[in-house]
Amino acid sequence: MTNTKKPTSTTLLEQAHTHMPLGVADSYRYWGEDNTVFVKSMKGCQITDSDDQVFVDFRLAYGPIILGYRDSRVDEQVTRTITERGTISGFSTDLDSDVVSLIKSLCPNIEKMRFANSGTEAVIGAVRTARGFTGCNKVVVVEGGFHGLYDEMMWKSDVDNWNSEVQEKPEIIPFGAGIPESTREHQESVPLNDFAAIDDVFARLGDDIAAIVIEPIMGNCGSIAATQEYMQKLRDICDQHGAMLIMDEVKTGFRVAKGGVQELYGIKADLTTYAKAMGNGYPVAAFGGRADVMDKISFDKDGVTHGGTYTANMIALSAAKATLTVLSETDALATINKVGADIQQVLSRVFDKFGIEHRFAGPDSMFGVHFGNEVPQNYRDWKKTDSELYTRFAFNLIANGVMLEPDSREPWFICEAHKEMDLNWLEDVANKAMEKALND
Repeated sequence: MTNTKKPTSTTLLEQAHTHMPLGVADSYRYWGEDNTVFVKSMKGCQITDSDDQVFVDFRLAYGPIILGYRDSRVDEQVTRTITERGTISGFSTDLDSDVVSLIKSLCPNIEKMRFANSGTEAVIGAVRTARGFTGCNKVVVVEGGFHGLYDEMMWKSDVDNWNSEVQEKPEIIPFGAGIPESTREHQESVPLNDFAAIDDVFARLGDDIAAIVIEPIMGNCGSIAATQEYMQKLRDICDQHGAMLIMDEVKTGFRVAKGGVQELYGIKADLTTYAKAMGNGYPVAAFGGRADVMDKISFDKDGVTHGGTYTANMIALSAAKATLTVLSETDALATINKVGADIQQVLSRVFDKFGIEHRFAGPDSMFGVHFGNEVPQNYRDWKKTDSELYTRFAFNLIANGVMLEPDSREPWFICEAHKEMDLNWLEDVANKAMEKALND
């Protein structure tokens, strides 16, 4: 960090260890005894930690902050709703349809929708609905994608420990203990952009495949993206077999374009999941798609069950309404994309200066940085990049006031408030960070 002596953070972590495993409320927030961050305040594109160190933040809480922390256009609407209406009643409100109508105006792939409280919940709802509609069980996922912390989706290709000279493909392993082997029974994993693998899985299991679940731009894998041809392949093979194409837009939705990733590809999913950017940091999520598929959610004996105590609470929906209105009616996304492109130019000059081969992946609003001479086409390609150099570079950036995830599998997230950032300062910091990374 900018100050290696962090007395307040150290004390807070020591106290937290007595209350929580690892001393944090989310395992991914633990960065070790010396680097775990405790935040005191956030505003715009900056966070201030408990020791009063200020960082320009490109982590943005893993992507929800699309406008900026504490954006008044959103917060004022939420405060007004709480003051004038309340927070939760266990009944419906007009906000339900208001928000769905806004989403439908931006996303032609949505005909009907239901709300959730997190990306994990949205994926659970979409997968269950797909199974209910198709009467099938198997779900195909793509290596490197992330679809939430529930048992069935907590199986991954162990690319970290994969030796391509010895192993034909990475081993499939659970995220950790407590995940029953039985939860893997109905999940099949394939590499991104691999046509033969898709043909093979449908040849073996096509009669029982309920859905393919994919992040077309992988938010936990350096924004590595599906090709246009691959997305069309998925659309065609799902249509051929009666399977559902589920696009997980928890990270890309309302961030990479007003209509999300489906606007970029021009291909519609049967079901789509959303979260993160739709509420600018407030906990709100949703899934939806074709009306005939969503109408499988019903009280019929063979209908799909969906609900939740906090689903469609007025805090979440007022935040979503305000955020989506800003994104719909202003040039916020154009500003974000320009800032992201400008930042990539800055980084590219720095990398070129030090002779570092590099490639950017994904859209300007959530771009990945990969040290190598090719843009990775799938998670296995990521293994070929110099991720260790990236981690050293990232930690050096953090030490100089630039916050990001020190793992090249996490993109740089951009928000509208980044337009106020000094690019010359960023270039100077990046130069120092790379020089030190190469000499460490």
